[in-house]
Amino acid sequence: MNGAKIAVTTESGQPVKEVTSNAQGTWDVQVDKPGKYKVTLDVSSLPKNADVRGGNNVRTPTVYEGNCSTVLFALQPKGAPGQQPADTDGETTFWEQAAQLTFEGLNLGLIIALAALGLSLIYGTTGLTNFAHGELVTLGAILAYAFNVGFGLHLIPAAVIAVAVAGVLGYLQDRLFWGVLRKRGTGTIAMMIISIGVALLLRYVFLIFFGGQNEAYAQYTAQPGIELGPITAAPKNFVAMGIELAVLIIVGIALLRTRTGKAARAVADNPALAASSGINVDRVIRIIWASGGAIAALAGIMLGLSQSLKYTMGQDVLLLIFAGVTLGGLGTAFGALVGSLVVGLFVQVSTLWVPPELKSVGALVVLIIVLLVRPQGILGRRERIG
Repeated sequence: MNGAKIAVTTESGQPVKEVTSNAQGTWDVQVDKPGKYKVTLDVSSLPKNADVRGGNNVRTPTVYEGNCSTVLFALQPKGAPGQQPADTDGETTFWEQAAQLTFEGLNLGLIIALAALGLSLIYGTTGLTNFAHGELVTLGAILAYAFNVGFGLHLIPAAVIAVAVAGVLGYLQDRLFWGVLRKRGTGTIAMMIISIGVALLLRYVFLIFFGGQNEAYAQYTAQPGIELGPITAAPKNFVAMGIELAVLIIVGIALLRTRTGKAARAVADNPALAASSGINVDRVIRIIWASGGAIAALAGIMLGLSQSLKYTMGQDVLLLIFAGVTLGGLGTAFGALVGSLVVGLFVQVSTLWVPPELKSVGALVVLIIVLLVRPQGILGRRERIG
């Protein structure tokens, strides 16, 4: 939120600095030495219809030498659950909050669905549980940022180039690495463990080149909200959701109608039978890796539009991606879509009753309950073992 005033003092009360948040709602204070500090948000600088969640506008972080300490103030409309009712005409009701959070949940669910779709396709055709998929999401966001801010391109062409580059890198990743491991007979468990190492490697490569700070794109960062009934959202959110839906529909039609899509489904069902019927399995898998990398990059760009960019953004949503894929049914593209929408909705709507810090718990509880009733997932198929 732009224009919020924050005062930083030492633990003993000595003033350090007073700052104002920028258009992205971020602020930064450099301190001379490590220690415990007191950070106070001036609630009078907030908009009239906003307040701090829980009513606590003071934080006491401890700063260690060489490290950055993050301080967050969660805001919510006045009159939200857990607060005293506000005697104003602009009081937000429970159902208005529910509608707003449902919209935000759909937005988050579509972003997760894009990332989960690529992960599900890769798992379906290769059996690989790729823990480095979150880094493919981060890669897309960072590539778009590099072309947008580094090279001065507008975000739209920068995003298109970033998706294309990520697709090429996904193809090369299988051609030069994962495909070689498959030919050597490396088991899926060993490859899963290798993917964890790849994720750690890529994450710290991003840290070296991108840095540990939060960044934002040059365009579409601060936009005035549009009110549609009880829902308020920036125009970029509506456009992003339209793009996400269009991509998901196109990929779904491609899987059902095109020769490559039918070949990919055949490889996912039975690779040996697909190969014996004349399908080039390696070629299909590489196309899937290229498509999965491109779709994951698009998910990262959309995630970067809805929040700030950082080198751990893919890691932060990886658990939700896996939850969406598992909930929908491992290896099923349409299951990944359904599961991700359910996860996104529960993550956001659950903040009506639980603190935002625990919002991912709701999605995981739903995942556990559904898998207890239907172990194969919502759209998965039962398989016989042995």
